[in-house]
Amino acid sequence: MEALGNFKRTQYNGTFREAHVDETHSVCGWVQRARNLGGLLFVDLRDRSGIVQCVFDESVDAALFSKASAIRSEYVLGITGKIRKRGGGINEHIPTGTVELVADELCIFSEAETPPFEIVEDSQVNEVLRMTYRYLDLRRPDMQKILAVRSKVMQITREYFSENNFYEIETPYLTKSTPEGARDYLVPSRVHEGKFYALPQSPQQYKQLLMLAGFDRYMQIVRCFRDEDLRADRQPEFTQIDLEMSFVDMEEMMSVNEGFLQALFKKVLDVDITLPIERLPYTEAMNRFGSDKPDLRFGFELQDISALVKDCEFKVFSGAVQSGGSVRAILVDGGAEQLTRKEIDRLAEWVKTYRAKGLAYMRLLGGEMTSSFAKFLSEAEVKSIIETLGAKDGDCIFIVADKNEVVFDSLGALRVELARRLNRIEAGTYRLAWIYDFPLFEYDEEENRFAAKHHPFTAPRDEDLEKLTTDPASCRAKAYDIVINGYEVGGGSLRIHRSDVQRQMFSALGFSDEEANDRFGHLIRAFSYGAPPHGGLAYGLDRLVMILAGTENIKDVIAFPKMQNAAELMMQSPDVVDTKQLDELFIQLKNTEQ
Repeated sequence: MEALGNFKRTQYNGTFREAHVDETHSVCGWVQRARNLGGLLFVDLRDRSGIVQCVFDESVDAALFSKASAIRSEYVLGITGKIRKRGGGINEHIPTGTVELVADELCIFSEAETPPFEIVEDSQVNEVLRMTYRYLDLRRPDMQKILAVRSKVMQITREYFSENNFYEIETPYLTKSTPEGARDYLVPSRVHEGKFYALPQSPQQYKQLLMLAGFDRYMQIVRCFRDEDLRADRQPEFTQIDLEMSFVDMEEMMSVNEGFLQALFKKVLDVDITLPIERLPYTEAMNRFGSDKPDLRFGFELQDISALVKDCEFKVFSGAVQSGGSVRAILVDGGAEQLTRKEIDRLAEWVKTYRAKGLAYMRLLGGEMTSSFAKFLSEAEVKSIIETLGAKDGDCIFIVADKNEVVFDSLGALRVELARRLNRIEAGTYRLAWIYDFPLFEYDEEENRFAAKHHPFTAPRDEDLEKLTTDPASCRAKAYDIVINGYEVGGGSLRIHRSDVQRQMFSALGFSDEEANDRFGHLIRAFSYGAPPHGGLAYGLDRLVMILAGTENIKDVIAFPKMQNAAELMMQSPDVVDTKQLDELFIQLKNTEQ
């Protein structure tokens, strides 16, 4: 194998065009494919920019041709030669397809074994194999394009917030465990026996303290950690674009971030985002879409028909209303023509994963109506449902009756599933919305207490401040989430900046004064030295890139992600450590084999 020596690359492989004809260039990269046609050898050489075809001609240099004949896929080469127009075999599928490099020098930097899977776009190789050989998986052009998008997003982020007077300030990774929500990752201390740091789930308290310190505008692209069950769009370690601003109201906070999103979509996708972005109160979003992160690219909105059936003989409907729940419906225009009875039955089973007891339906097709519930209702009640929903021939109606939480979860998910199955989502479209006026609290039935809907530092709306102690369930938050195509990509709030209000908040969450001081005394104490009104927002960078890159798997946008069980297959972590390390950390394992 040869060293780099005096070999100097002059240009990336995917950048050659007819304007470069007759120029001499040196290129480097990996062999995508080598084709020996007897006297002519063609090598497709790949780097992160693309592929250029290189030609070795035995009649011109037999020794060079013989050397090149040893080339195999994934060998790493350096090739020097002159660019010429292709005489034939133009490849219209790549930007360099009208030119080729005629080689007169070859350096073989390293050989390669046959890889466990082919390095091609849209690989169908199973995920376990891809993650075990992630460094090979990342050679695929589609993966490199996605990570290039990620890099561009980070660059645009830093430029935009710097131009808007934000300081980029780093906060600690080793901090204090204040469990509230997801579990912390703990780090044992070697110098403080029996004590632990925690990796931050968010730099929340630090960035608020930076506002108290007078920095006014803070930004950080920061790693965060949560020891929770994984889903397709979640990872145990993830990256946030983290912001905090002083002396702002909700409108100014939204305005600054709308400018960022507008710049991001324009520079990454050349898509124009119209400002201001749509705003939806939380209650409206739930009532219309069954979700606080609604996908607005299609209809299928929920409609409340509780009043029509509250006194009907069908106890599934009337019982739900009388017990404090609701009966809601989705009208699917053209659904009766597109969905078979078997498909509807499968949907009925599917919604049960969202705790719905069942899915009632009505099909209007060919002037006839078939239904799973109409026989239990009067003719007038059936007619009122059809007329209220505006159903016509060819349409289908789906209904769920239950507690509101179940109705929203199941129908909210069903409308998205139907849109996907029926191809009602237009590719390349983006619908953004702010969701605001969230409840300040949600009731945790397992803990038998209120929990913060966002986090315990979120300020209540001014008119709800007195309800903190008298009626916490009805308190609304000065909180706002930014939603894109059904994904929550960022969330934030205006913060509590008074120590008395913060204590009331902790009390409403069930913390004693002693517990509040133990966990958050440093923050309460800091407020006593003069705290500005402030607020912030954090974007999930991984999820944001996922949308901009057009993938639905968050692993695609992270160079070295974890699997569903939080394991990293390439390095095989987590792993055991030796007894000496454990002894130094004062840790003894129980019921575990090393």
